[in-house]
Amino acid sequence: MKLVRLALMAVFTLTIPISHAEIFVAPFGGYSFGSNGLEVSVNDAQTNLPELNITESGNIGIMLGVTTNDPGNMYLLYSRQETDLRQGSLSSDKLTELEVNYFHLGGTLYFPNGNLKPYVTASAGLTQLRPSKEYSSETHFSMGIGGGVAYEVTQNVSLFADVRGYATFLNSDGGLFCNQTRCVWQITGDLMWQSQVNLGLEIAF
Repeated sequence: MKLVRLALMAVFTLTIPISHAEIFVAPFGGYSFGSNGLEVSVNDAQTNLPELNITESGNIGIMLGVTTNDPGNMYLLYSRQETDLRQGSLSSDKLTELEVNYFHLGGTLYFPNGNLKPYVTASAGLTQLRPSKEYSSETHFSMGIGGGVAYEVTQNVSLFADVRGYATFLNSDGGLFCNQTRCVWQITGDLMWQSQVNLGLEIAF
């Protein structure tokens, strides 16, 4: 599976020797979209429902990391999206408010061309789905892959834009968003996809 290999390569950048490393911080903001529907059934009736969809909305996040000799970097990423969950792609009925958080360890490989630095990136970590208070949060393993371009404004400051895709692996035998008495839905799918378009600022020290 290509996505697995790329994510593992990102994690393995931890083993690359680092000399003259710079620490960097990179806040970013963007838009999350394209989540595939979650296939679910009602636990009590065992009947299929229209797919559950995460509504498109803005996201914010930050990366903290160090540069490597590739040229590239390795980083810790946190991304947060405040949105909601709806039944069916065209439904206006909100089932619950939802917060989608990504906690990832990743690596980036640059292809410098003057001040422009196109790059590819891959990561692996956890996706946390936090619905409104009456339901429990869900945390699942996930992987990401993306590409973008950075522009060096100065030696230590860069602007960047990228597109990232995240694949979250769900337990098809488990419940989704349980309350104190029962799980409201039963997952029948194994994978949730989501994409982001981001703009950010990287500052190296």
